[in-house]
Amino acid sequence: MAQVEATTERIIAADAETVFDALADYKDVRGKVLPGHFSEYEVREGGDGEGTLVHWKLQATSKRVRDCLLEVTEPTDGQLVEKDRNSSMVTTWTVTPAGEGRSKAVVSTMWNGAGGIGGFFEKTFAPKGLGRIYDELLQNLATEVEK
Repeated sequence: MAQVEATTERIIAADAETVFDALADYKDVRGKVLPGHFSEYEVREGGDGEGTLVHWKLQATSKRVRDCLLEVTEPTDGQLVEKDRNSSMVTTWTVTPAGEGRSKAVVSTMWNGAGGIGGFFEKTFAPKGLGRIYDELLQNLATEVEK
């Protein structure tokens, strides 16, 4: 099995604390900024950063739907980590200052891909598809916090 990774970033016209707080707000903000690829969104425990347990389905392609149950931790300031209980998938969100009233949000997802020819296609195409999904999510987040 090969490690598969998808990373996307965006500069947002809001300070890092505002952006991080919005990302960590699974109760009110996160569900609003998820693009249409996500469904069945439900906060099962917590709702604000560390200790949150959140569920969603991610439809990456017309045939590929991933049922995610994510445990959220905050290992360092400005960082959220979502570990999927149903797979090897781990998503890390990092928000850092990027100048006066601006921040850089980076999202990186890694998982153990399939082997063989299927794994080759997954490693080749999945990061691009997931990158587009996260780019849309970061755009929605920017729209939300730049109000």
